[in-house]
Amino acid sequence: MTQQLKVLVVGLGHMGLAHARAYDRLDGYRLAGLCARSIAGRDDLPEAWAEIPRFADFHQALAEVRPDVVAVCTWPNTHAEFAIAAFEAGAHVFLEKPIAQTVEDSERVVAAARRADRKLLVGISPPHSPMWIRMEALARTLGKPLVMRMNLNQQSIGPAWNWHRDLMESSSPVVDCGVHYVDAMCAMTGARPIRVHAIGARLTEDIPPGMYNYGQLQVIFDDGSVGWYEAGWGPMISQSAFIVKDIIGPKGSVSVLSPETVPPTPKGATQATSSEISTHSRIRPLRLHHAALGPGNELVEGDEDIEIDEALTHDQICDRKQQALLDAIREDRDMSEHMRRAVDSMRIVLAADESIREGRLVELAPGPEAEPSR
Repeated sequence: MTQQLKVLVVGLGHMGLAHARAYDRLDGYRLAGLCARSIAGRDDLPEAWAEIPRFADFHQALAEVRPDVVAVCTWPNTHAEFAIAAFEAGAHVFLEKPIAQTVEDSERVVAAARRADRKLLVGISPPHSPMWIRMEALARTLGKPLVMRMNLNQQSIGPAWNWHRDLMESSSPVVDCGVHYVDAMCAMTGARPIRVHAIGARLTEDIPPGMYNYGQLQVIFDDGSVGWYEAGWGPMISQSAFIVKDIIGPKGSVSVLSPETVPPTPKGATQATSSEISTHSRIRPLRLHHAALGPGNELVEGDEDIEIDEALTHDQICDRKQQALLDAIREDRDMSEHMRRAVDSMRIVLAADESIREGRLVELAPGPEAEPSR
């Protein structure tokens, strides 16, 4: 039997607990340490973890546990410090998104992983989701350039408004959520971001001074592709068109369908439902639209609605992430492209934040090319 990897989890909030449970479920890992500043008063941890060593200080935990893997699930302002310390101690690292709070710190984390010859997996979700994996593959068949339209607006009320307000002590919705979606844009285009513009609005005084709870960014890539991403948090946010995932290229488009969606356009059609007044209701996961036209401008192919058989829960996505890290360690997979995209994602969302705060377009300095990483 392959030896289990000892894991230290630091940060035991919503995501930290979710990842700790994933390590507990997967055969290749063994929970060897739990760390949180307030751990002495915690009464919500599973009884089965009663014998696992607990720490309030990360550096003490790192020295005593001597883990093979460190899962950093703390607030972003500690990500770079904790990840670099873990690499220097010889551990592989799972790092909740975002990779750090600045591009410079993000690059320092990647450099530390390379120096230590250890694996780094940043907890960005789309690469582990069956829907996103299929969508990225279909997007790559649409030609270039791509137009990528995405949003995730959340009408946060009750407990959700509490933790969204807590998040906005250090990060806006565009930065916190945006890294998932701009990482997907970078993967679909295979291109580098060169220019960012963004707008934002402060829709409530119930958040820290200087923070905004609605934002939209636009990014231009060096292959001519463009993308926008929109995110808003708060009790005032509309639930109309709150989930948009739409990729358009010269050869057609692929979309994640919302609960209220028009029926597919059939082969031979010369009129599109989107230009009609009437609306229809239909629930399907993905739709692939082919743009090729015949001599009368009729569609040569009809739309395809594509079911995604595997619908994963939040816990199953956490399992997928930790299994991906385990496979990377055991099979010595090259993580260069993943790390480069994680840094590029931060470069985009932080430029968007700068654009909102300063009211200007931001030109992105070229980032370092991906280097082979064992």
